Amino acid sequence: MPRCLRSLGFAVLILACGALRADIIELKTGQKIEGEVLKEAGGELVIDLGVDIVRIPQNQIKTRTSAKPGEAEAKPASDEFYQTADLPFRTVKELTQKFGEGVVLVQTPSGLGSGFIINDKGYCVTNYHVVEQETRIAVTIYHQGESEFVRRRIDSVKIIALNPFFDLALLQIPKQDDLKFQPVPLAKKNDLREGDEVFAIGNPLGLERSVSQGIIGTRNRNFSGMVYIQTTAEINPGNSGGPLFNLRGEVVGVTNMKLRAAEGLGFAIPVTYLKTFIENRDAFAFDKNNPNTGFRYIDPPRRKNFSPAK
Repeated sequence: MPRCLRSLGFAVLILACGALRADIIELKTGQKIEGEVLKEAGGELVIDLGVDIVRIPQNQIKTRTSAKPGEAEAKPASDEFYQTADLPFRTVKELTQKFGEGVVLVQTPSGLGSGFIINDKGYCVTNYHVVEQETRIAVTIYHQGESEFVRRRIDSVKIIALNPFFDLALLQIPKQDDLKFQPVPLAKKNDLREGDEVFAIGNPLGLERSVSQGIIGTRNRNFSGMVYIQTTAEINPGNSGGPLFNLRGEVVGVTNMKLRAAEGLGFAIPVTYLKTFIENRDAFAFDKNNPNTGFRYIDPPRRKNFSPAK
């Protein structure tokens, strides 16, 4: 085993030991550490050096990069319709910059919500209730320009699949010749635990690209036979259909509701349900000729001499 040197003091550490899934942390004092980040909380990083566990204040960190970037890229899952990843821990600021372009605003004639892109063909996930009884759907993508995000509205978005029970919808954004879609990865494992930090990106009340951070209150809250992730991350109308990320930038849930009676009680559909929906999308395929699909019907006019039964 390589010899590891540690200089005790105000987080002055030097490490020559490698890790299977490691980050390289450069301190403001010039020293570098290589190890696996186990947790990020309370303004500190908890790092496994292989022979010891150390805590480093984030305000003492200059840069943070993956030691093996080739292994940290998102890869197609077995379904090849979405990507999973085994990414290193990052700060919420870094993850928002990296994956924020994959989160979109979903608009219909009756309202708006959020969504996120899952592959480079423009397939997008949102909640069923965001597009319920609608067929005219548009999305707004926030494309990274030279110095800031640039808004682009795209109309004629297609409905691919709907599942009212899961409250999930799969859409397809039309191909853009001058724009490459930036998908976000789905979590490979269902390894959430109470107290884990998460964050949501969405458009609450139409406030575009809003970020809210919190923790997992419980990972298996039961409502009407469905299991939901309960989180303290703020979830409001307009967040519906947006992603709930872990601190690796992996989608662990699809935000879909909150309890109005109390603050800090937001809920998300676990990624396991989302994968089931995507992998069985043919079973939930949208048929525009079916009268039970998203067309909106106007009530017939009432007859002049009609009187309701008493």
